Amino acid sequence: MNNDATKITGHSRRGFLLQGSILAGGLIAAPLLSKANYFSGADDVIKIVLVGCGGRGTGAAMQALLSKQNVKLVAMADAFRDNLDTCYKELMSDDIAESSGGRGAVKTKIDVPEERKFTGFDGYEKAIALADVVILATPPGFRPIHFEEAIKQGKHVFMEKPVATDPAGIQRVLAAAALAKEKKLNVVVGLQRHYQNSYRELYKRKDMIGDITSAQAWWNNDGVWVRPRKPGQTEMEYQMRNWYYFNWLCGDHINEQHVHNIDAVNWFKGSYPVKAQGLGGRQVRKGKEHGEIFDHHFVEYTYADGSILNSQCRHIQGTMSKVDELLVGTKGKIQCGDANIIDAKGKILYQFDKSKENNPYQTEHDELFAAIAKGEYKFADAENGARSTMTSILGRMATYSGQMIEMDKAISSGIDIHPKIYDWNATPPVVPNEDGFYPVAIPGVTKYF
Repeated sequence: MNNDATKITGHSRRGFLLQGSILAGGLIAAPLLSKANYFSGADDVIKIVLVGCGGRGTGAAMQALLSKQNVKLVAMADAFRDNLDTCYKELMSDDIAESSGGRGAVKTKIDVPEERKFTGFDGYEKAIALADVVILATPPGFRPIHFEEAIKQGKHVFMEKPVATDPAGIQRVLAAAALAKEKKLNVVVGLQRHYQNSYRELYKRKDMIGDITSAQAWWNNDGVWVRPRKPGQTEMEYQMRNWYYFNWLCGDHINEQHVHNIDAVNWFKGSYPVKAQGLGGRQVRKGKEHGEIFDHHFVEYTYADGSILNSQCRHIQGTMSKVDELLVGTKGKIQCGDANIIDAKGKILYQFDKSKENNPYQTEHDELFAAIAKGEYKFADAENGARSTMTSILGRMATYSGQMIEMDKAISSGIDIHPKIYDWNATPPVVPNEDGFYPVAIPGVTKYF
């Protein structure tokens, strides 16, 4: 396993699986507080369903199947049948099974016949009905409605980050999170730094740097995939396939990726920013295939105590890559990538032993399953996931408009950027002009209030 903390945070779930670097581990939760009524299946089998069968969903499902607990994948759902088929084939692959480190026959934990493979926009409802535990790993624009449905049906949830793409979605997730607490439904969000050994050890010792007065966060790299338009696709299908470049689906890379770094600072601060202002644009990555999102953002977040987080993220090839966080206090600094704490003069006060680093993607599942096996209700990540996601959305609103945006006003606005109808022939919220280009926010012109 790669023990470098900075590199770990940059990898994907699927990357860990295919490298054969998975540690012993599991997935997520299932029902109530006594084993007698804990699972719906015979012999205490925890029935798992996967909603969203891309790379991230494939990785999370495999981690579930590697659990020490008695789990079984019983249903899968995705908007596209080819995504579902690829995921199923990969989960059943001998290569993947061998990479599990001799954990047993993974294939025996997969029982998904044709009648339990669901496609289209409404397949998730049918799949969730069969679950004890739901894995939500679709593009994040769908997370609020899927999470809402899972909690409504009384299911425990693992959901990937971010958890929404607009303030209306955040409101829905917060409401569902409150209901999940009432029902004692465990919810884990894939903000895996909370489950990473180095971050946990640094967090335990954060008082060594005194009061946190400022912070910096980076997610700068070359960017991600592009999926070209194909003949015969409706506009809705094209945007769904190339989802990273449309805000209703992705929320821009400040939301989809940089939320990790922003969340880490919120965690150590123990609070969320009250306002933000910043700058950004499309300087290099500005083709038709790049939809409407920016290729760089720089945001100054202000917390209630006056402390500042300077946040930057960039998707431009050939530029410096950096994924990290730095927290500055009255007595010293926490350098998350280096996994150490230094005083004002640069003396190392604490250094995490990187040989003890874990695979946090697996640990978040391992710990949840361990709690489930004991009949414990321990995990309520959804509210923090929503508020850190809203921090990223606040940053996007600030860079798109060029204005100072207040957190409370942004959340309460209920701004909704989603389609009114989910249908392959429906018109998405943004469409290209006659030259094939999509409308892009213009700072100083784009307004929210």
